[in-house]
Amino acid sequence: MAKSIGIDLGTANILINVKGEGIVINEPSVVAINTENKKVVAVGLEAYKMVGRTPGNIQAIRPLKDGVIADFDITEKMLKYFIDKIKVKTLFSRPTIMICCPTNITSIEQKSIIEAAEQTGSKDVYLELEPKVAAVGAGMDIFKPQGNMVIDIGGGTSDIAILSMGDIAASRSLRLAGDKMNTAIQAYVKKHCNIIIGEHTAENVKMEIGTVFEANPDHQMEIRGRDLQNGLPVSVTISEEDTQKALEEIMFSIIDGVKSVLEKASPELSADIIDHGIMLTGGGSLVKGIDKLFARELQVPVLIADDPLDTVALGTGILLDNIEQHKQH
Repeated sequence: MAKSIGIDLGTANILINVKGEGIVINEPSVVAINTENKKVVAVGLEAYKMVGRTPGNIQAIRPLKDGVIADFDITEKMLKYFIDKIKVKTLFSRPTIMICCPTNITSIEQKSIIEAAEQTGSKDVYLELEPKVAAVGAGMDIFKPQGNMVIDIGGGTSDIAILSMGDIAASRSLRLAGDKMNTAIQAYVKKHCNIIIGEHTAENVKMEIGTVFEANPDHQMEIRGRDLQNGLPVSVTISEEDTQKALEEIMFSIIDGVKSVLEKASPELSADIIDHGIMLTGGGSLVKGIDKLFARELQVPVLIADDPLDTVALGTGILLDNIEQHKQH
C-alpha cells in the first residue's frame, strides 16, 4: 500500500505527517553544505546547531525564505533526506504527498515546490494553502457555509484568511513572522544595549521572555553577545518590557493586515467571525499576550490553537483523508 504523507514545508521548521503514524518528523529547515564540493554535511536539527558556528568551508543554509523556495536544489535535497528517513517509499509503491504553501505564492513558486516533491519519487503531489490546512488542523469546520478566520504566524510568513464552505473567501500573506521577530530583537538589542547578538540568542529571548501585551518588567533574562565598541564578549540583562518594545511594530503591521482582510469580508461572514472568534496558529502565536493584544485591537474574541506548532501538519492528515474518500466515490 502506498503511504500518504503531509508536509508542512515551513521557513523555520519542516513537519511530516504520515497517515496512520502521525507527525514523524519535526526538525528545523536547515541544511549544512560543504561549499568546496557542494556535499550535504547535515540536515535538520544537526544543521541548525551549526548556524553561526561553522568554519569557512561549511555553510548552514535555510533553503526556504518567506515561505517559498529560495534555493531549489537544496530544498530538493532536504525533502529527499527526510522522505528517505521515514522510509515510506518502496520498490512497488510511491507516496502521495500534500504540501502546504502561503496564499500569495506565484504559479512559478508553486511549480517549483511540486517539482521538488516529485523529484523525491512521489506518486501524486497536492498543494494546499496554509491557512486552510491550519484551520482544519485547529479543529475548525471550514466546510460549512459560515465564516471562520485564521491567522497562521509561521517562521517566514503570516497567513491571514477568512474561510467558508471549504474555500478561502478573503486572504492576505505578510512576510512578517517569527524570523522578522528575531531580527527585530537583534536590532533592538544592538540599538539600546550596544551589543550584537546571534540568531539563536534572539530566538531564545523571544521564546523565554518575548511579550507583546502587559509586559512584566521583573521578568528578565541575561544574554551574551559582542560589544559594539570594543568587539569583546559581553553579557547584559533585558526584560519583557524590552521585547514588547522590540516586537511592537511587527505586531501592529500584522493587525493592520488582519483589518484589511476583515474589510474585504461580506457582512454575513463578519458577523460569523464576531460569534466564533479568530483562531491563531503557528509558532508566532506562542509569543506571550498575542491573543490579548489582537482581541483588544480587533474587538473580536481571539483563541490560540491547542498545538499551534503542529496545526498545519495535523491538518494535512485530515485533508489527505478527504482526498482519498473523494477518489473512492
